Amino acid sequence: MRQLDHYGMPTDEKHDNEVWVEATRVWVTSPEDSPKRIEYLRYEPDSPVTGPIREQPHIAFRTDDLQREIEGLEVILGPFNPYEGLEVVFVMKDGAVFEFMEYAQDKA
Repeated sequence: MRQLDHYGMPTDEKHDNEVWVEATRVWVTSPEDSPKRIEYLRYEPDSPVTGPIREQPHIAFRTDDLQREIEGLEVILGPFNPYEGLEVVFVMKDGAVFEFMEYAQDKA
């Protein structure tokens, strides 16, 4: 299974209802709150995230098999757990940033 989840947009502007992700030191909004499924990412200056993830938008897919999705692709961040029950990884493909997300509940 692969399903479009959201579009990620780096920003320097604060947004309502941001959530802190300690692993990457970034504030994120919920794409579920956006009619266009946009997730805004506001990185702290000391975030370890650099390069295309921090500079370019990304497209994110929910999957039930993270390893299958990233096989043969250039991993640029992760896999890591932004919070319990979710594992994510960022890859470069055709010059674009992709995020793959696997929820523990989807493995069952």
